[in-house]
Amino acid sequence: MKFVVFLIAMTTSAAGFAGAKIPAGHPPLNPTGASAQMVPAELAQKATVIDVINVAQYTYLEVKQDKQSQWIAAPSVEVKKGDVVRFDGGVEMKDFHSKTLDRTFPSIVFVNRVVVGEK
Repeated sequence: MKFVVFLIAMTTSAAGFAGAKIPAGHPPLNPTGASAQMVPAELAQKATVIDVINVAQYTYLEVKQDKQSQWIAAPSVEVKKGDVVRFDGGVEMKDFHSKTLDRTFPSIVFVNRVVVGEK
C-alpha cells in the first residue's frame, strides 16, 4: 500500500513539474526536464574558411582543417573567406538537401556557434 501511495505522489509531482513555469533567464527544458544547454563551454574545432554561403537564418561555411575540407552550417555569422573560425563539434548529417539552396551536401555538420578569430 505504501508503494502505491509513493507512486501516486511521484506521478503527481512529475505532472506538477511539467506544468511549472521556467524562471526568467533559465535555459529551456528538453522533454526529459533537463536543461537544454546548446552552446558548449569550449569551441574545440578550428579551421580556415574556404567558402561562405549566407541565407536568411544560417551561414554555410566550407572550412579546411588538416588539409581536408568540410561543410558546416551555423546560425548567421559575419565571416569571409580566409577567416580563421572556431566552432563546436556539432552534428553531422549525410546527404542533407537544403531546400533554400536547392543543393545536396554529401556531408554537413550543423554547429551551434561559430566564432571568428583566434579566440
